Amino acid sequence: QVQLVESGGGLVQPGGSLRLSCAASGSITSIRSMGWYRQAPGLQRELVASITRGGNTNYGDSVKGRFTISRDNVKDSVYLQMSSLQMNSLKSEDTAVYYCYARRPDGDYWGQGTQVSVSS
Repeated sequence: QVQLVESGGGLVQPGGSLRLSCAASGSITSIRSMGWYRQAPGLQRELVASITRGGNTNYGDSVKGRFTISRDNVKDSVYLQMSSLQMNSLKSEDTAVYYCYARRPDGDYWGQGTQVSVSS
């Protein structure tokens, strides 16, 4: 089992920045990749960004050049792993609930989501 806890969402003005973090704990040694999806009201969930264990990244077309995903391995007694998403030049269309996920051979694990609202 893997547990994911997101943080960092909130309200920001257009053109501003936010940083989302996702802490994974539990059986993280078999995680192959981590990333973020988002879902806006009335729309399907879409990929924002992902990063593999080896550091390969992938971005949705709408966020390329504005968002950056990173993955930090923090070693401690409970094996905490962080995935962070730096979001710059935010637009109103970035408003959505952002979900962190972790992919293992036995399937995907999801966080509960964090709201990002971009508005003046």
